[in-house]
Amino acid sequence: LQMKQFKRGIERGGPGYVGLIAEEAEDMWHVYNLIRVGDTVKCSTIRKVTSESSTGTTSSQRVHTTLTIQVEAIDFDPGACALHLKGRNIEENELVKKGAYHTLDLEPNRKFTLEKLEWDSIDLERLDMALDPATQADVAAVVLHEGLAHVCLLTPAMTLVRAKIDVQIPRKRKGFSSQHDKGIERFLDNVCAAMLRHINLNVIKCVLIASRGFLKDQLFTHFLEYADKEGKKIPGDQKAKFLLTHSSSGFKHALKEVLEDPNVAVRLADTKAQGEVKALNQFFELMATDPERAYYGYNHVHRANMEKAIEILLLSDSLFRSNSIETRRKYVRLVESVRADNGTVFIFSSMHVSGEQLALLTGCAAILRYPMPEIDELLEDEVPNQ
Repeated sequence: LQMKQFKRGIERGGPGYVGLIAEEAEDMWHVYNLIRVGDTVKCSTIRKVTSESSTGTTSSQRVHTTLTIQVEAIDFDPGACALHLKGRNIEENELVKKGAYHTLDLEPNRKFTLEKLEWDSIDLERLDMALDPATQADVAAVVLHEGLAHVCLLTPAMTLVRAKIDVQIPRKRKGFSSQHDKGIERFLDNVCAAMLRHINLNVIKCVLIASRGFLKDQLFTHFLEYADKEGKKIPGDQKAKFLLTHSSSGFKHALKEVLEDPNVAVRLADTKAQGEVKALNQFFELMATDPERAYYGYNHVHRANMEKAIEILLLSDSLFRSNSIETRRKYVRLVESVRADNGTVFIFSSMHVSGEQLALLTGCAAILRYPMPEIDELLEDEVPNQ
């Protein structure tokens, strides 16, 4: 499943439109990062129409119609994975006057057309990322305790819960362990079925299985047998993708501690989400040991870039959602310039823990190729005398 594009007419750096259908939660996050105030969105919607009969009684009905609005406010609801776009209707419509306010709700599986006056390189990159399934999840994780498991996919932008398995397991009683064992067996069968359904081992680079005690080992063995029975034997190279580790429970939040385990981090080092975590950790390390190679805040970072000194640029995606066109352009120029000088750019998702940490540092940070102790002086020289 991935975002589908049904029409496109875009001029790089200029105006254009694209017609899209989001398929799932991850897509809605991309859409949220694509739509900005001032853009035009066309989509089907439901409008309440009140009519009055000849006898003076009024009745209202919900009518489907297609509206085109110029976006004035954007609200993202991560729980429902929906976007609420408020704006004025800009095309003639028999139900809604031109200039009247309306809220369009964008959600998965609803076609819409997005039109912009300017598609910059970050927009086009985001669009390509949304349309190319290979850039999506490359890590899967199963956290479990007896009776509860969550099967998750980790993408560069967020953690997606694909299945929650919640099964009552009879307590172990002396001399009556068979009911308990049958319960565990049924529970593991359900977890394995969800894993086979949601984890594509041809795409996923690593599968974490985490629990207390031996349950993780039990699940792994059970999974190999279950897949075999289903005629989906797991070859050796795919078995090597599994990593068994400790978690305190089967609740979703237990995944955070699993990902912070140094052994897990080493193993995930070559996956995308981890590339960002690694860069951020390196930044914090340099702040402590070699602070003249680690700067944050736009002015310092921009000054370092003027000297072609940036090795790694770390930016929060929230900077590109700014309502100020000039602010956005400023960061787009920074990204393009760092890349032109062979620097690496990481754009962090504010839905990730690492993105939240970067946001505390203004959302803009850089690791330099060499120390630049003189940055503060250079900045002072640039400030005109009052």
